Amino acid sequence: MTETTPALAGKTAIVTGAGRGLGRAMAVALADAGADVALAARSKDQLDTVAEEVTRRGRRAMAVPTDVTDADAVRNLVDRTVDHFGHLDVVVNNSGVIDSRPLLEQDHATWDRVVDTNLRGTYLVTRAAGEHLVAQGSGKVVNVASNFAFKGIANHAAYCASKAAVVAFTKAMAVEWAPHGVQVNALAPGYFATDLNADLRADPDALAKVVRAVPARRMGEAPELASWLVLLAGPASDFMTGEAIVIDGGQTAR
Repeated sequence: MTETTPALAGKTAIVTGAGRGLGRAMAVALADAGADVALAARSKDQLDTVAEEVTRRGRRAMAVPTDVTDADAVRNLVDRTVDHFGHLDVVVNNSGVIDSRPLLEQDHATWDRVVDTNLRGTYLVTRAAGEHLVAQGSGKVVNVASNFAFKGIANHAAYCASKAAVVAFTKAMAVEWAPHGVQVNALAPGYFATDLNADLRADPDALAKVVRAVPARRMGEAPELASWLVLLAGPASDFMTGEAIVIDGGQTAR
């Protein structure tokens, strides 16, 4: 019986926000699918831990502490990735922050922090990596948006606006880079169980409120998102671009 070649064998990926939560799960999933991974986030300790998980799977990893809102830092991330691995094939823009408060209680600096991280960060990484992807005539960009991009959610104006902009940016870049063999798609997750919301899940009342908003009556699990990422990062999506895949247990279908 012949072994099946992993879908991403020989590929190199960058994952931002890779230190924990869904970013960590996505980085590990890419490694399981055969990719070498450059890991970016602010915390080096967290990145080193994820890098160990990647190498245990027989893939190469490189941790690059990066502020995705800093153009020079992003350029360093992309250049180091290409220098170290020799090429770049997949970019996962996962870095993001959220602020939950009424607009009239949110100061300008907080608005800017959310929009800069979620939108400017996605732009800067895509822009820097795109030079390599377009030049080689192939590549995948996967932007992590949110189901909040399609809903009006009180106390989340900056987050909703930034993630809706990520979806629009995804569609624009998909059209622009399709002739160059580069596919640009987005994942729009709803509530997923991660270490980031461990406190919420430990509060029965808070968890019940969240679950009531989801027709599936549960949060998603990281592998349910990671499997879609592997599809978008691999050859199965070669004729698919400009899409935002909502994975939220039916929350936006209401």
